[in-house]
Amino acid sequence: MSDLFKNYIDGKWVAAKSGNTFENRSPANRNDLIGLFPVSGSGDVDAAVTAAKTAFAKWRLVPAPKRGELLYRVGDLLRSRKEEIARIMTREMGKVLKETRGDVQEGIDTAFYVAGEGRRLFGATTPSELPDKFAMSVRAPVGVCALITPWNFPMAIPTWKMFPALVCGNTVVLKPAEDTPHTAVKLFEILEQAGVPPGVVNLVQGRGEEVGAALVRHQDVQLVSFTGSAAVGREVAAVGGQQLKRVSLELGGKNAQIVMEDADLGLAVEGALWGAFGTTGQRCTATSRLILHRDIKKEFIERLVARAEKIKIGDGLDESVEMGPLINQSAREKVQRYMDIGGQEGARLLIGGSVYDMGPCANGYFFQPTIFDRVSPAMRVAREEIFGPVLSVLEVQSFAEAITVLNGTPYGLSSSIYTADVGRAFRAMRDIEAGIIYVNGPTIGAEVHLPFGGVKDTGNGHREAGTTVYDIFSEWKSIYVDYSGKLQKAQIDNA
Repeated sequence: MSDLFKNYIDGKWVAAKSGNTFENRSPANRNDLIGLFPVSGSGDVDAAVTAAKTAFAKWRLVPAPKRGELLYRVGDLLRSRKEEIARIMTREMGKVLKETRGDVQEGIDTAFYVAGEGRRLFGATTPSELPDKFAMSVRAPVGVCALITPWNFPMAIPTWKMFPALVCGNTVVLKPAEDTPHTAVKLFEILEQAGVPPGVVNLVQGRGEEVGAALVRHQDVQLVSFTGSAAVGREVAAVGGQQLKRVSLELGGKNAQIVMEDADLGLAVEGALWGAFGTTGQRCTATSRLILHRDIKKEFIERLVARAEKIKIGDGLDESVEMGPLINQSAREKVQRYMDIGGQEGARLLIGGSVYDMGPCANGYFFQPTIFDRVSPAMRVAREEIFGPVLSVLEVQSFAEAITVLNGTPYGLSSSIYTADVGRAFRAMRDIEAGIIYVNGPTIGAEVHLPFGGVKDTGNGHREAGTTVYDIFSEWKSIYVDYSGKLQKAQIDNA
């Protein structure tokens, strides 16, 4: 009999009001049933939001340093269960163990980083323009926050949203992706064990069109933080705009790695492989475009293809495997469609391009590492987010052209340039239209203490992680204390 999992609402593990469940199966082996999870609806969302709203009245009054100390306990517990959670994550979403260990580590790092911010939620003091008057600004919590997260980083992304929200004094309702419900359960087991009070954190499992939509529209949700596709992000923003609630969006990317003629080619090849095929290309920061200077293109492609052909595909629980499956059948079908699109547009397939179903991979959603050459900037494979192990190669003749090509997509999340010229590196940092820029490194590898996010269709201007995340999850109050004993009129009495 399959394991049966529940929602976590107001400090209790409860079934969905519908009584219905959905199956969670491993993408590496469709015969591997992980468990049954609640098919929740608007009634479950309402219960969770009500619990969060009630808990907010007390949680906001807990001193921020104390909230931080609780998150430090969460970090310790995550660290003690790192291997267990990594294996659960690999089983349910497919990426290899070294990557799921890194995913859990990101949650650990975020817990410890945010715990310290409990003593550094700085405001500002400033001189008043009038005598005997004090002026300052402080942070205040927003209220109930709805967190809607994707499946590709099922520990890292929920924690980098939730922990800053909590340390600021907010309460939260998490709706994780239906492809990774088990990892979310493990996170909430740890939150419960750490002693987070009932109602402060709530977990509602289910489908986006039901649970996610109900959360976004709920009148008692003050803030929505969403990571996912640009199409859904626009819908979330529209609803939030109608209700005048705060919305933070972290959406897609079409990230590029530039390799100039003076680059360390061996280093750049390894960066391209890791950026394109790590997590089977299923990262918003994945390297999906490779912009090569014409002088080194031939040699670079030869090295890249030779190395890509050796990538071992299989179940991520096998330590020798380098690339796991795509997340589900729909994702694999989408990647396959882009094989046809690339061919129709005139791109040349160098390697891959097909489903991989050899041996033990026959029952999973595997796809070969794929490289397209002779790609032009106007092609769909150079502009649209494929979210799979597909790399498009574009040739340029100069540094200026490389920057123009890199900027020529609707997205602006991550970017990379390999060069030995420090002048080029700094001009790239100035001119690239992206929220994240790497020099002599791949497009993936963000760290929790720097802002994460991008420009154009990548989001709506907010940045997660780093210090900037606190501007999402807190309100500013400006406070004036006049101890002069008389009416003083700013901009009038000091004119």
